[in-house]
Amino acid sequence: MRHLISSGSSFEHDIGYSRAVVDGEWVFVSGTTGFDYATMTIADDVAAQAEQCLANIAQALREAEATFADVVRVRYILPSADDFPACWPALRGAFGEARPAATMIEAGLIDRRVKIEIEVTARRGSEVAHHPKPMSPGSL
Repeated sequence: MRHLISSGSSFEHDIGYSRAVVDGEWVFVSGTTGFDYATMTIADDVAAQAEQCLANIAQALREAEATFADVVRVRYILPSADDFPACWPALRGAFGEARPAATMIEAGLIDRRVKIEIEVTARRGSEVAHHPKPMSPGSL
């Protein structure tokens, strides 16, 4: 059964989507911006926006009974790729252990104030297995 999660953001109602959708063990979190949904305000700084994006995503994951450790895929969308390195400390803090598959895309976003949007896919109850060393192409 599908379970829909809302953050209360006016965007969800106006556009017609959910902050997250839970389907079985899978959790799909929509592209999430750095708006503080309680006040509908957004910081000017990209790093502060990344932190707020992660706080918004963490809340959706909690409601889905998941955590950042369950994230298997993440997409970062920024209007300026030059801003991405400023976000790395926050992103490493959230995803450093899970190390999900990731993509960074440079693209225009819905509001010119938005400097980063983050979308994640999680699988509840997933465990991380790290290879002790990188595999070389000849070792397959």
